[in-house]
Amino acid sequence: MSQPAALPWYYRLLTALLLGLAHLPLTVLHGFARLIYWLLAYVVHYREKVVLDNLRHAFPAKTEAEIRRITRQFYWHFAQVMVEILKLASISAEELKRRMRFSNPEVLGAPLAAGRQVLVLGSHMGNWEWILGGAALLFPGQITGVYKLLNNKFFEQFTLRLRTRLGAGAVPMLGTFRHLVRYRGQGQELSLLIDQAAGPDDRPYWTDFLNREAGFYTSADRLAVQFDCDVLYVGVRRVRRGYYEARFVQLPQGEEISAGAKSLDALERFPATEAFVRQLEADIRAYPEQYLWTHRRWKHTRPAHQ
Repeated sequence: MSQPAALPWYYRLLTALLLGLAHLPLTVLHGFARLIYWLLAYVVHYREKVVLDNLRHAFPAKTEAEIRRITRQFYWHFAQVMVEILKLASISAEELKRRMRFSNPEVLGAPLAAGRQVLVLGSHMGNWEWILGGAALLFPGQITGVYKLLNNKFFEQFTLRLRTRLGAGAVPMLGTFRHLVRYRGQGQELSLLIDQAAGPDDRPYWTDFLNREAGFYTSADRLAVQFDCDVLYVGVRRVRRGYYEARFVQLPQGEEISAGAKSLDALERFPATEAFVRQLEADIRAYPEQYLWTHRRWKHTRPAHQ
């Protein structure tokens, strides 16, 4: 692995500050989260127009008062997640195991024990960063997350440090295929957050998502066919402050997707992705404040010729 790029001296000061904060007890950090919430919701109104527009389209039957209430609840949830992600720099394995629980780990454990590769499809729901570390503690040496390179090298390196500190692996998006080739037949899991907005040039799968058409990346279905992977959905929800529960749901298998297709070009439907969307919709409707509404999920539209 190549060494991280050298960064300007002032980033060393920022690193010291962040690590110092990360070593505070989580109860203290949640106190800071109240200040962050106040700043986001009432001072800077962080992406408020995007949040309100997303919620109004997703829940057209709700009153404006209900939409505003969910907006406030979302900002409070988001502020908590921010400090909890930072806590990954110091949290012990024992504490994360207590706080990040998996209701049915055997759904992932069984195919891993059988030497199969597993794609776990997640989203920006609940605390999406704690899932990777929590799973790595349950299945040491078998958990890897796919990540998107950041423009700022400091935050890329710092975020990577948080994600891998408790034993999880990390691979950039462009390295996904190579990773699956390398670990074929070795009982490895690969996590992908696939609720990002796929644009027209990404050859997306278009489907209704919370009352609006949205494009989704199709890499999960395609990789499942090529590598005969098991495909799981992981849903996570906050049960109380600083505590989360995740569950796995089996999604359609590669052989069910291909249906006799001789090549990837013959694939016209993406049932794993479709099933993921329906599972995510159900979770969002149950706990709307726990989804990342600041994300411009519906910024792309289907071209007229598609």
